[in-house]
Order: sequence, then C-alpha cells, then structure tokens
Amino acid sequence: MQELNNRFNEQIIEFLKSSAALDPKNNYKLFSVEDICLLVDKFYPEDFSDKEKTYLRFQLQHYELDVPSHPKLTNMSSIVDLCQGLVETEKSTIYPLIDRLIRLILTLSVSTTTTERAFSAMKIVKTRLHNWMEDDFLANYLIVYIEKEIAERFIIDMIIDDFYSMKERRAQLN
Repeated sequence: MQELNNRFNEQIIEFLKSSAALDPKNNYKLFSVEDICLLVDKFYPEDFSDKEKTYLRFQLQHYELDVPSHPKLTNMSSIVDLCQGLVETEKSTIYPLIDRLIRLILTLSVSTTTTERAFSAMKIVKTRLHNWMEDDFLANYLIVYIEKEIAERFIIDMIIDDFYSMKERRAQLN
C-alpha cells in the first residue's frame, strides 16, 4: 500500500476505486450504480451531457439486472473482457453510454502515457537554445522526436520530393 501511495496521488486512487465498480469479476460483485455515476460526474464531466448522465443512470439500472445473468457475460475476468463481450453479444448497442464509459476507462492509460511522453520530450527538446521556437515548429519537432522509430525510416530523398510537391521552389536541393 505504501508503494501505491507513493506512486499515485489521491485522485488516481479514487479513480481506480471508482472504476472498479465496473469490474465483472465474481459475477459483478463490485457493481454500483452510484459509484459509476460519481465516476462520470467527477472524472468525465465533459464527455457526457447532463441528459446523457440521467440516461446513463437508467442504463446502469437495467444493465445491473441484465448483464450478470447473460450466459456469455458471466465469468469475465477483466474490464477488457467485458468490453469485448458487450460487443460480441451486441449489448454495446443496448447500453451505448456504458460502452462509451468502459472505452474511456480503457483508453485512459494510453492517453495519459502519450501526454507524459510528450512532456518528457519537451523537457529535452525545449532547451535554452531552442526556447524561441514558434509553436508550430516546436510541435512538429516534438512529433519527430517522440516518434523516432518511425522517423528513422524516412529517406532524405522522400522528404525532398514531398517538399517539392508542396509548391514550386526557386532553388533545387538535389
């Protein structure tokens, strides 16, 4: 617990506890309509309108009675399995707001990691010497820096050809 407390702040711990309400383990034992609604209110206020939040509560109440008794959706071990199961059984079309919430939770770690990578790269790239870069140039430079593996496959001649195809140039580079 001490390690978790050192690694994650209170808000992240609260998010993890709240998102556990969607965990399908033990036949949806942790499922809680109230906890899920609080999760949406606190962590996804911009992703759901007020009308959708009201409708989500109704979906959750129906979901609570329907999904745990569905033969293909019992014995799920993770939220990823649940998401796949909802699609396979077409319950994702019956419960679109729940499906959206599950997908938001599942993609959070990816989007957070990408953001953290970008800020780490910016610390390296935006040095005192590079401090006067324009925003567009900095953004393009960061993309190339972050996606080094892709950028290494570029061939100089390809870049020059693309540069020429943009518009007519006065000087020839090759």
